[in-house]
Amino acid sequence: MKLGDYNTLTVVRRADFGLYLDGGREGDILLPNKYVPEGTEIGDEIEVFLYLDQEERLIATTETPLARVGDFAYLECTWVNQYGAFLNWGLTKDLFCPFREQKMRMEKGRSYIVYIHIDSESYRIVATAKVDRFLDSDPAPFRTGQPVDILVWQKTDLGFKCIIENRYPGLIYDTQIFQHIHTGDRLQAYVSQVRGDGKTDITLQPTGRQLTTDFADRLLSYLRQHDGQCPLGDKSDTDDIREMFQVSKKTFKKAVGDLYRRRLIIPSDHSIALVPEE
Repeated sequence: MKLGDYNTLTVVRRADFGLYLDGGREGDILLPNKYVPEGTEIGDEIEVFLYLDQEERLIATTETPLARVGDFAYLECTWVNQYGAFLNWGLTKDLFCPFREQKMRMEKGRSYIVYIHIDSESYRIVATAKVDRFLDSDPAPFRTGQPVDILVWQKTDLGFKCIIENRYPGLIYDTQIFQHIHTGDRLQAYVSQVRGDGKTDITLQPTGRQLTTDFADRLLSYLRQHDGQCPLGDKSDTDDIREMFQVSKKTFKKAVGDLYRRRLIIPSDHSIALVPEE
């Protein structure tokens, strides 16, 4: 059995309040009626998520949680009592985060980056906001330019910390951010470099030639959708370029040069036009 995760189990018997699934050494596990898919019969295999009910008994559900054991997630606090906070993770029973596992006292209505794990003492599924100790400290096995999935973690003086592939810490520098991002955003990003100290720098745009090619295609598409005109050119302000296209002026100029060499555009200091079709 994988507690706090998906399991494929066999239906072994029916009761008035649901179906019982074969839990092996854990015994039969209840799937309450409200979660039973229509047409399910004894002997069928069914994929369920296993967690503990209010009385700490194994129970199955076909609900889809927002995260599972071993995941980092951005979850909203739904209520607080004298023992800790409770977070909405998409299931009927909220996820508990003890006060000792909070960096600051959690407040109802606010969301937090947490790591979900099984407490070694109580065997309960719990959350912790002290996520640093669950990040892999080994050098990440990434190559420059590799696309990765990230969870935006927290703002720093240098940029934003992020969690890469649900495992490794990373950093997006402010100079590499050309769009609005927020804690909790899940984005596709790209590896800028894995530094000598093992830490990973991340960019939100493809790197190198691929970045120029991708933006050149996007700029060409923009021109075709706007009567062949763009109100920015070689001498336009960096902030105006960033605001309109979420790229640096360097990338903008490289893409303009690429399209000009292909004889697709007519650039000027403060505008770009498509070459008229013959």
